[in-house]
Amino acid sequence: MFVTRANLDGIATFCLAELAMTCYNNSMLKQQLRDQLKESMLAKTTDTTAILRLLISALTYYEIQKGGAGYEASDEDVLAVVQKEVKQRKDSIEQYQNAKRQDLVDKEQKELDFLQAYLPQQMSEEEIKRLVTEAIQQTNATSLQDIGKVMGTLMPKTKGKADGGLVSNIVKEQLAS
Repeated sequence: MFVTRANLDGIATFCLAELAMTCYNNSMLKQQLRDQLKESMLAKTTDTTAILRLLISALTYYEIQKGGAGYEASDEDVLAVVQKEVKQRKDSIEQYQNAKRQDLVDKEQKELDFLQAYLPQQMSEEEIKRLVTEAIQQTNATSLQDIGKVMGTLMPKTKGKADGGLVSNIVKEQLAS
């Protein structure tokens, strides 16, 4: 094949398009969500489609809040949005249980189960207790007044892998004893 100006322009245009797509889709999780949405729409699974649309909508809202129309969420951002949605579902389940609305509890529980599949495996309570003990020793914390130091040390280690409320409760429990 001879390289002509027309061929070179076509190759350059193709390469630029590929580069733009690579830069635009820097979040693999976000692309995975979009792909699953397409699949669920083709399979006509309405529940999955609805949940994915809600999640993608929340992600788009996050992107707009974070940096405007040009901001592209990273995988960490996607996980943060999923965690926020999981927390909302847990809160809703609690409220619906108090109101004795089992139909809504079931709906929220189904969404919660679906969303949790996108999160990394959560740490066990024993693992968290071990990390809390190490953090207390590192910071030389002795009372509840030192909770900020301990949490500051712990949160980078547990981010995305443990519920912040659970970590906080374990820290309070160990500092109080």
